[in-house]
Amino acid sequence: MIEVALFPIPNSVNFPWVPTALHVFEPRYRKMVKYCIDHNVMMGVCHTEKLVHANTRVQTQEEVLSSNQSTYKPCAVFSAGKVELLEEMDDGRMTILVNFETRLKLQKERQTLPFNIWACEPYEDEQLEDDDLVTLKQTREKILHRLMTISYGNNEVQEILAGEYWQTKPPIEFSFLVNSLIAMPAEFKQNLLEMRHPQQRLDAILELLNSIN
Repeated sequence: MIEVALFPIPNSVNFPWVPTALHVFEPRYRKMVKYCIDHNVMMGVCHTEKLVHANTRVQTQEEVLSSNQSTYKPCAVFSAGKVELLEEMDDGRMTILVNFETRLKLQKERQTLPFNIWACEPYEDEQLEDDDLVTLKQTREKILHRLMTISYGNNEVQEILAGEYWQTKPPIEFSFLVNSLIAMPAEFKQNLLEMRHPQQRLDAILELLNSIN
């Protein structure tokens, strides 16, 4: 089992190998950031299934910065990684970078207050067959071609897509990293995150891209 500190954020679905910057202001999550850094513990950032409790009263900025506003039920599958503190402001707010490196699945809550710590198990892809790699590479090329078509006229984006980074990225990593280039609904991203075969992810992304006029 792997223990992680859990940061539930509605509509925040993150993928391995895609670092994400976050602005942290609630006191319990500021404590969680310091805990993760001081104890070398990974932070998991997950989409939420529903709002369990919310404070509906209009709050002042001071109250917002010093109180916990909402509690959410976390999605069971999420990405996690080590935390880097980028900036801490005078009022305690923080800007952090989470370097997502793995997918995990919730198993048992170890701590509720002042923030959640969960015991989790790795959430890994199914084992690939030799023939899978050929199809994966073909689908990667189709996705890149479609992105080039959609971005026609944007020379900067065209140059990035045609560069070595994207053209040579291994298909398994590509199936996660490419999500940073595409705007999509949170539920769609969560479904992608829960898929356990890179071909499933690439096929779903290609279908989405083909639906764009």
